[in-house]
Amino acid sequence: MNIRKNKQNKIIERPTKKGEIASRRPYDVWRDMDSLFDNFRMGFEDLFWPWSGPGELTTYVQERTPPMDIADWGDHYEMRLEMPGMSKENVDIQVTQKGIEIRAECDKTKEEKSKNWLRRECSGTSYYRAIELPEELKTDDVDAELKNGILKVSLPKLEPKPEQKTKKVNIR
Repeated sequence: MNIRKNKQNKIIERPTKKGEIASRRPYDVWRDMDSLFDNFRMGFEDLFWPWSGPGELTTYVQERTPPMDIADWGDHYEMRLEMPGMSKENVDIQVTQKGIEIRAECDKTKEEKSKNWLRRECSGTSYYRAIELPEELKTDDVDAELKNGILKVSLPKLEPKPEQKTKKVNIR
């Protein structure tokens, strides 16, 4: 079975042809589970906290774990996080010799009286990520840049690993 979503965002199953292999990436299962839980949570909130008028709308702050890539370049680690909609003023980065902690919060709850809201879910986002790294860091030389929703952080190591020599192994 090949599982996809239709235009109404409902999950549909398309049987695969005989002998056809449905390709799925390993993380697709986690995304599907996250989507199911998000749909359940939203339905649960709608059931118990429906809106009753323009003055009584609930504002949402959604906490997210941003996707992250970390590369080891020998003398430093390079980290990239996806944080769309954030400005550098809203991002807080704390570095210790053992790891890094990143927090970001964007509150969009400013009052717009000219609009007659029926539902308001885009009021705020917060991101949090903390990770411990295997080697100690130089906390004074950390460099960070936020551009087009991508946070790039360069974390220099205290003692860079010596370059490892490789040796070809012959197979008998």
